[in-house]
Parts: sequence; structure tokens; C-alpha cells
Amino acid sequence: MVRVMNIIHNCRVIDSLEEFRQQISELKQQKKTIGLVPTMGALHKGHLSLVQKSLARCDATIVTIFVNPTQFAPTEDFAKYPRTLEHDLKLLGDLGPVIVFVPSTEVMYPEEFDTFVEVGGVARRLEGESRPTHFRGVATVVLKLFMMSGADVAYFGQKDFQQTRVIQKMVADLNLPIEIHVCPIIRESDGLAMSSRNRYLSSDERKQALVLSQSLAKAEELIRQGEKNAKTVREAMKNILFTVPSAKIDYIAVVDPETLEELSEIDRAVAILLAVTIGTTRLIDNVIVP
Repeated sequence: MVRVMNIIHNCRVIDSLEEFRQQISELKQQKKTIGLVPTMGALHKGHLSLVQKSLARCDATIVTIFVNPTQFAPTEDFAKYPRTLEHDLKLLGDLGPVIVFVPSTEVMYPEEFDTFVEVGGVARRLEGESRPTHFRGVATVVLKLFMMSGADVAYFGQKDFQQTRVIQKMVADLNLPIEIHVCPIIRESDGLAMSSRNRYLSSDERKQALVLSQSLAKAEELIRQGEKNAKTVREAMKNILFTVPSAKIDYIAVVDPETLEELSEIDRAVAILLAVTIGTTRLIDNVIVP
């Protein structure tokens, strides 16, 4: 039996795959362009900026909300990851007419599910070293959402820079008929990159977390002033990060933005990526220096 959650806060909310397919079929018959914004919920202004871009460009906008278990390792925060569906729908409804697909785990991973997508090179570095199964889960769920939605364009945020490269590589390698738009990081007024995990931070940790964006700003300043040595840039970033005694650095990387290969000499555009744990909360951030 098809079960639909109907219209909530100006959003058409669907949790049935059959109903979702019917909705997509109607949009295709009407030759409407479809924009897709995949999320795990706990929405903030960063997510909403992606939805706004889709609404401005596409005839129909689909937001998916699904906390994907396959991208979490057993030691990670899947169980406590924030789930705020009612609040998310209110935020989305304030933007305009949005279709919200909220599949269950049983829909996304039916019994005996045993097919996964493995992306090479760009998925094996950095986050791939720290979280070996993470991008397999990301690529698999994103491909499923692409196929289910029939979207023409998908919108992702630059904050998850490596994730965007993994998805772009998957799309290119599998000849998927979808455009990938990577949109700028949305930051708080003090520079902290917006993230659903920021709500894990205590008030003191929230202040301490500013060292991530401050260290990136220092790196960008050095490069624009002519610094060519990547090690010098990383050391300057460490000096800022270590002003917070509890900060634990997972990685600081100066890389080629396309391949994510580590650079020793800065002789081209670079991406600077870092992952740092503040208290018990692991945060990532990055900057692209042309």
C-alpha cells in the first residue's frame, strides 16, 4: 500500500518509493527539469543555499533526507546523528514548493542488499584513509538517489570538498546524465563553516572551533603573498590550531584540487583541506586558492 505524508509546511513529503517514482514520472512527462539536493537532514543555511539555487534554476526541486548508515563506521555517530525532520520541513517550506523524499532504511537497503560503488584515487586519500568505508557508502547512496530521482542537476556544498570530487569522478566514469554543481561554503558570521555536527559543540568548543577557519585564512594569506612551500603553510596552520590544547589534527593537506594529490610545491591552484577534532566532534573545512 502506498503511504504518502502529503503536504507539510508547503512541502510534498513522500516516503514511499512507488509514490516517488510516480511523482518523477509525472515531472518527466511534463518535461520539467529536476534539481536534486541530497541531505542527511539537520538542515542549516548551507543546505538551504543549495535548495535556493535549485529553485532558481530548475522547474522542480527534490530534497532527500536520509541518514545513510553505510557511510558511518561502527565507531562513528550514526545513532546520535541529529534527526530534526519537522524543523527541516519548516525551513524548506519557507523557501518555496519542494518535493521532500524521506525514504526508510528498508527502502534504500532492502533485505540482502549487497551491491556497492567503489571509487578509486580521489576516494582513497585523506577522508578515505581516516574513514576507509565512508566514500563507498556515500557513492552508493548518491548513485541510488540519482537513479531514483532522474534528476538533471544535483547540488552539493564545497565544505565536503573531497565528497564532491568523489561524486564528480563517479558521474564521469559511469557516464551518468546529470550535472553536478558545487556551491560555496556558507559560514557563520565569525567564520565557522556551517555543519550539522556543529550542534555537538559546547559553547567553549564552539569558540575553539574557530581555529579551523582561522588557520585556513592564514594559509590563503601566505600563498597570496607568494609562499610556495606547502610544508611552511601547513606549519603555520598547525601553530594556530595548537592554540587550542584539546584540538586533535587528523590531517592538513595542500593538494591538487582535481586529483587531491599532495603537493610539496605550490605552483598551481591548490585546495587546502583539514580535519580536526574539537572535544569529541570531528570537523572538516577547506579553502580553494586559485
